Amino acid sequence: MTLRLFDTYTRDLRDFEPLDPAEVRIYACGPTVYNYAHIGNLRTYLFEDFLRRVLEFNGYNVRHVMNITDVGHLVSDADTGEDKMEIGSRRTGKSAWEIAEEYTQAFKEDLSRLNILEPTIWCKATDHIAEQIEMIRLLEAKGFTYRTSDGIYFDTSRLPDYGYLARLDVRGLQAGARVQRGEKRNITDFALWKFSPPDQKRQMEWNSPWGVGFPGWHIECSAMSAKYLGNFFDIHCGGEDHIPVHHTNEIAQTEAGYGTRLANFWLHGHFLLLEDSKMAKSAGEFLRMQSLIDRGCDPLAYRYFCMGAHYRAKLSFSWEALDAAQTALQRLRKAAYEWGEPSEPDIDYLARFKDQVDNDLNTPRALALVWDLVKSDLPAPIKKATVMQFDHVLGLRLTEWQPAQEVVPQEITALVAQRETARSEKRWKDADRLRDQVKQAGYEIEDTPNGPRVRASQPRLDT
Repeated sequence: MTLRLFDTYTRDLRDFEPLDPAEVRIYACGPTVYNYAHIGNLRTYLFEDFLRRVLEFNGYNVRHVMNITDVGHLVSDADTGEDKMEIGSRRTGKSAWEIAEEYTQAFKEDLSRLNILEPTIWCKATDHIAEQIEMIRLLEAKGFTYRTSDGIYFDTSRLPDYGYLARLDVRGLQAGARVQRGEKRNITDFALWKFSPPDQKRQMEWNSPWGVGFPGWHIECSAMSAKYLGNFFDIHCGGEDHIPVHHTNEIAQTEAGYGTRLANFWLHGHFLLLEDSKMAKSAGEFLRMQSLIDRGCDPLAYRYFCMGAHYRAKLSFSWEALDAAQTALQRLRKAAYEWGEPSEPDIDYLARFKDQVDNDLNTPRALALVWDLVKSDLPAPIKKATVMQFDHVLGLRLTEWQPAQEVVPQEITALVAQRETARSEKRWKDADRLRDQVKQAGYEIEDTPNGPRVRASQPRLDT
């Protein structure tokens, strides 16, 4: 099967063909680092990781760019309220620069725990102020901007198809607006550059042709993606909450500046639900990766849990479902371990697996096929080789897992070693005698393809 992906822009499944056969170029919206990422955020980054792994499974080289938003993301999508970085600074008592570094590192640690591949390029908004100013100047020269008392704004009325990505009813929004528009010409207009309040010294502000201030949220992604991937690249992805505002405005800026819709494909992961509500930091309490670890969850069990639903389906979180995922993952690890050394993968299973993941990243069907393989009658070495190939996409680190080693007394270990020598020399009676000695000492030997496993005997209950 040809790789097919659902494009939010066209609202249909499309065959994927790279714009440049030598390299697939992806931009993924990264975190706003004013707080820890919650597990709903991390579901989006897992979907993007599956996308990248499937592309590489298909033989493509991938150039993956992810931004770090460390300035300019205001509390309201209407470009009002405080910068989230300033709020985080006040909450923690640390500077905006300090919390940006702290939460960036925490985010990267979460990615590592979940075995999410790091992007090819990290890019911070504060490192690319010059590029953002240059793009605003381009939009200004083309007549798409206007000035208000608090900033430079993009005039969305200049684009006849503004809002196409989200299928926005712009006229309806204008007619039914119930919010104070202030000096904005249109309810959908958005800030490109915000002026620093005259009576306030911000922690993050820069000189610009329009005055001291800071960039709007949307301009960073358009400017940085253009710098590292060009004005039209293969795939832009993020969470479904980015569709109506952030990604819509990215497209508007790039269409006005460069005449493209920025990306050939737009992919969006859907929400993780907690008690039937979208998980969000703005709601107050939220679950982060450390919350799951503190409860005894293996981070890769959360990865497995997320693969149980298609990325375009909402997923309800519960501790019971997470526990079930951890149990299933442990069973799969144990099976893969006991299969021993790999031989050659099964071509039929590989083709069927590729069909599932190439069908818009259908991870639930791919997992079902994994369990079909586990239950199959194929020889263990073939199963091991096949699941190793699967794991390039699954990312569960199946071959790295080792069973917990029980502390066994040295004298028992010596008896087991003597038994292995006897077995290798085909002295079967001596091997049986040594096994009996180990058993009388309260231990059992299980012979596996990876050698003997020793554990304490289970106590017998009198009946």
